[in-house]
Amino acid sequence: MKTMRSARFMAPCKDCQAIMKVLLLKDPKEDDCGQDPYIRELGLYGLEATLIPVLSFEFLSLSSFSEKLSHPEGYGGLIFTSPRAVEAVELCLEKDNKTEVWKHSLKEKWNAKSVYVVGSATSSLVNKIGLDTEGESCGNAEKLAEYICSRESPALPLLFPCGTVKGEILPKMLKDKGIPMESIIVYQKVPHPGIQVNLHSYYSQQGIPASITFFSPSGLTHSLKHIQELSGDNIGRIKFAAIGPSTARALAAQGLPVSCMAESPTPPALAKGLRLALQAPGC
Repeated sequence: MKTMRSARFMAPCKDCQAIMKVLLLKDPKEDDCGQDPYIRELGLYGLEATLIPVLSFEFLSLSSFSEKLSHPEGYGGLIFTSPRAVEAVELCLEKDNKTEVWKHSLKEKWNAKSVYVVGSATSSLVNKIGLDTEGESCGNAEKLAEYICSRESPALPLLFPCGTVKGEILPKMLKDKGIPMESIIVYQKVPHPGIQVNLHSYYSQQGIPASITFFSPSGLTHSLKHIQELSGDNIGRIKFAAIGPSTARALAAQGLPVSCMAESPTPPALAKGLRLALQAPGC
């Protein structure tokens, strides 16, 4: 099945007898080496990871967003907390034939301002469209908000492209500190059309995974009922993991134990957390 990817690596720990199978509910994203970095990183610890996408995205208000991108003089900077928001920028440039204008004019004007991001994945995408970033070491929106608040407050609003379901922590923290911000919704999350079929196929072929990692509250919402049905009485055997605090809170709200929360939304941090959560005695 094209939407499912897995890979097997030998565990570095000789005392661990079995390769553990783990399920990551995310889109596969190949890096420069032609492999999803999560699959590779978890494989280093003897974890056989399979990726199943649970969300699709629809882009919204691109004409309005494009207009705002064309007037950097009206803003104090940009905030990106998701790769989809960066994709929205790329779509605006392609749709309105602004690629050349961006390269020769707009990009430099935005680079004269602060461009704040959460996480290395989003930062990498922002860098690819020619913008310099700061705050990428912040592992979540709350930490980024703290970082922005520690900087000099801009007189002009920060432009924040986001999804329909966005956390309120960052906007509230900036508002409380008197930092102006203008949000614009540029995408919405919808259930992936193949989620039920792909999960059923995984369980039929692989059985109950040792762990399931959720990458967003929305992903949890659209996949949990299928996982509960497929797991049945064995659901207590599964170690549930979250990529960040908002997803961990969503898991807890569903009454599920959070065995692992990645310290940052990166493959090494998740691999470290899962290794500890799944570690067998003596390994």
